Amino acid sequence: MKFPSIKNLTDNAVNTFKRFPFESLFALTGTIAATIYINSDEQLSYSFYTKIIMTANLGLLLSLAVTLFVESKGSKKQLLARLITALVAGCILFTFHPQLRTIDTIRFFLLSLAFHLLVAFAAFTAKGHIQGFWQFNKTLFLRFLASMLYSVVLYLGLAAALSASNFLFSLHIDYKLYGILFAWIAGVFNTIFFLAGVPSNTAKLDEDNSYPKGLKVFTQYVLIPLASVYVIILLAYEAKILILWSLPKGLVSNLILGYAVFGILSILLIYPLRNQEENKWIKTYARSFYFLLIPLLILLFLAVFSRIIPYGITSWRYFLIVLAAWLLFITIYFLLSRKQNIKIIPLSLCVITMLTVYGPQSAISVSQYSQRHKLTGIFKKYGAYNNGKFSSLSKAKLNSKDAEEAIGKLNYFVYDNEISGLQPVLDKDISKVIDSLNKKLDTTNHSTKRKRTYINEYELKNEEIDWVTDYLGLSKFKNGSLPGVTNYSFEAENQMLSTKGVDYVLSLDYMVTDPSTTPYMVEDNMKVKQNVRADNVYTLYINNETVSFDIIAIADSLKLFANKQKQNDKDIYDRTFKLPNQTLAFTKQTKFFKVTLQIKNLHFSVADQINIGQVDGIYLISTLK
Repeated sequence: MKFPSIKNLTDNAVNTFKRFPFESLFALTGTIAATIYINSDEQLSYSFYTKIIMTANLGLLLSLAVTLFVESKGSKKQLLARLITALVAGCILFTFHPQLRTIDTIRFFLLSLAFHLLVAFAAFTAKGHIQGFWQFNKTLFLRFLASMLYSVVLYLGLAAALSASNFLFSLHIDYKLYGILFAWIAGVFNTIFFLAGVPSNTAKLDEDNSYPKGLKVFTQYVLIPLASVYVIILLAYEAKILILWSLPKGLVSNLILGYAVFGILSILLIYPLRNQEENKWIKTYARSFYFLLIPLLILLFLAVFSRIIPYGITSWRYFLIVLAAWLLFITIYFLLSRKQNIKIIPLSLCVITMLTVYGPQSAISVSQYSQRHKLTGIFKKYGAYNNGKFSSLSKAKLNSKDAEEAIGKLNYFVYDNEISGLQPVLDKDISKVIDSLNKKLDTTNHSTKRKRTYINEYELKNEEIDWVTDYLGLSKFKNGSLPGVTNYSFEAENQMLSTKGVDYVLSLDYMVTDPSTTPYMVEDNMKVKQNVRADNVYTLYINNETVSFDIIAIADSLKLFANKQKQNDKDIYDRTFKLPNQTLAFTKQTKFFKVTLQIKNLHFSVADQINIGQVDGIYLISTLK
């Protein structure tokens, strides 16, 4: 076996740098940024270097796609194309703010997916060349697997060497070094190794009819059986829905997408073999796959729209709709088209993904419009919508369902989308509000005497939800306090209890729900075990005697006490009391024992009925002589 020489390895690396200079530069830039990120303890650095890592990732993918496209056309304007790519990447750097906007992280992953798909067909934009297209992507796929394997083995080996050196020589190696090692192997070694295997003469790939036998075995005996298991489960579930005439569960959408992924991937992997005499079954499998996908897509649309109609469109539901529509398009195409052009799969998915990122049809815009429409319905219902703008609901008597939904929609805009999506229905200029909130946060911290030097996403979003709920008169419902639902909290004044005259003390255990499986606790000549019934009756079994405390009845008596006390508007939905210990002590007596349930904390809510939230207490057991 001949091992590669250092000169050959160096020459291959140099040739890769020459062919992919911008790609290599982006990989190096991202790796350096990741190294600084790992070493930094400042939040400001986290935000800035996260943006650089994102930009480097997108720049590498886009520049690779551009290089492949230019090479396939034989153009000499590679430098100009690469400079334009670098300019686009620079724009991304200055427009992305993942530390402030969660949606920028979503946009990053969408663009990354789109650029990955772009790489798949960038060198094959001309008509035909299906065989070359398949061979090219097969090579990329296998090269990717090889680069991952080599990178993992290299990292584990070097990490083990570092650990051994640290142990043997007491080097006190900083744990961050392992993260830096991973960054350089994943960012530089893995990338360069992968790029070195990208085919350079894509035109010749049309003449390549080679096919790895292992790929067929993997597809035929792993992917296709997996897809078959998925479809059997899903068709059985669909039959159940038809029999029971019920709406599908949300989880079914993930199963359908899983079936679609396994099925399409398996068809793509064995595509070149479809015309061989001994592999005629491939065409049959492909057609049956798409036919079986039709009822499952109907099920997918039902699952998604059963949630969209009552709750509106969110970003996740939008993506499900788009994927379902794309799968329907692909299904119809491959069932009706004679050409069976597999390039349509990455091409169409790339275009659709790009359309979901920006613009009025994007996931963000559509979900904002939908959630705003649902929110508008609530404000109209209570007369708080005038001239296209929301007004305060502070004086409106909201029912619990509407209050909960309104708070949920506002939380969606602030935490999952962006508060600027509410601008069309608010009189206030939200950009000025955000600036004001930032200035408020940029003040001296009273505990550390240090000024806030960075913008923390969560701090800002918490301020935003406080502002918008207060502005719209919904602040009293923000923390889960809903109209028609009153929360009660009772706490013993003195948490230190006297056990004078008490023989045994036992902590209340609210987790014991099956006395038949609960062993007795034995102390002296006494056997004790606890039980909590579903109706909140707490029972103590002592030898052959039973003592029970009805927590619902106790809560009802405490509620009557609370309602006699004075209250103001602030605590109308949250009533909190500290009571003397004896007020929260409840005693029962049997022939041989006196048992006192001393409640330390009791939390419950009241709507149509009492709902126990938390009970914390102890049993004080005295023996009667």
